[in-house]
Amino acid sequence: MKRFLLSLSLSFSFFFGFAAHAEPWTSPVEQLRKVGPEGAGNTEAAAAWNALTALGPEMLVPVLTAMQGASPLARNWMGTAVETVFDRALAAKTAMPGEAIEAFVLNREHEPNARRLAFELYARLSPEEAAALVPGFADDPSPALRRDAVAKLLEDGRAQLESGDQSKSLATLKAALDAAREVDQIDAVTKLLREKLAQKVDLPKHFGFLSHWHLIAPFDNTGRAGFDRVFSPEQTIQLDAEYTGKEGKPVKWQAYATPDDYGKVDFNQPFGPIKEVAGYAYTEFQAAEARDAQIRLGCKNAWKVWFNGELLFGRDEYHRGQRIDQYSLPVKLKQGKNTILVKACQNEQTQDWTVQWEFQLRVCDATGTAILATDRQPTPEKAAPARRRPAKSE
Repeated sequence: MKRFLLSLSLSFSFFFGFAAHAEPWTSPVEQLRKVGPEGAGNTEAAAAWNALTALGPEMLVPVLTAMQGASPLARNWMGTAVETVFDRALAAKTAMPGEAIEAFVLNREHEPNARRLAFELYARLSPEEAAALVPGFADDPSPALRRDAVAKLLEDGRAQLESGDQSKSLATLKAALDAAREVDQIDAVTKLLREKLAQKVDLPKHFGFLSHWHLIAPFDNTGRAGFDRVFSPEQTIQLDAEYTGKEGKPVKWQAYATPDDYGKVDFNQPFGPIKEVAGYAYTEFQAAEARDAQIRLGCKNAWKVWFNGELLFGRDEYHRGQRIDQYSLPVKLKQGKNTILVKACQNEQTQDWTVQWEFQLRVCDATGTAILATDRQPTPEKAAPARRRPAKSE
């Protein structure tokens, strides 16, 4: 009994001792993590935010660190609290933890948005030192920091072009293309390479987009029920088979190759802009060796992806935007043949911005560098625009 009471006493001592020494930002941060959509927990979050913003700059790095794993809403609350405290301390010329903020920026394990915010703070504290960090972001996992590095490379490449140093500009712009992940920057770099330096740029090969597929459609997605329904291509891949599609009509696989710079596979091209349908795309990827890889997908329709017959993931959402590397799915390539099956569903909406029924998919490593199949086919050439016949003279 005495041993039990002693143990209980030690437990309470430890608990209250820990609580007594808890940092002043601990409880407010925990409260902010509980904030939910549609105003859930906003009253408590506002009180927690007030508690955080009453603290000094010693809270900056701990709260930035706490953004790891937090919801976007919680990150927003924490981020504005950090900015408020920083602004006040800067105006009051209070000592700042500059070295700790720099270390936070450079630690790639931290939450990407938090690192970007930390970089903005550091740039206000030490502009020259912050600028010196930018070139190192070219392969950074934070999209915003990587974008800064690409912007700097673009700026340097243009300046080198204007000074007549084409050789140096070519190297700089190729580095920018290697680093770029956002379409506007990729387009800007590609335009300079093609138009100013006469370079042939094979974007699908450069990024590892898969351009050659077999497609089959349409299957029924009335009432959006087709996302969960198991159609024949999910059970077995037989490219010479014929199945029953929507409205009982026969459907067959057909070869498809996309010349799009970003590998967009457009179901509307072979099947037309139809609604409440599901389609499948299948391809094979011959890997030189067994290795870790990522399948990166962009799609604004509901989708599922299977790799070597195993379902990787899916999202039953429609028309929420599409971008390069929108979704990253880790896989383990087998040496030799690997199979990829994509299901893309189109819903009932008829607005102009809901017409797209497409996806883009590439295979790369964790840094975004392309992994190319050993039997990769040439990128399809874009069709030349049709020439208009001159009008007959009267």
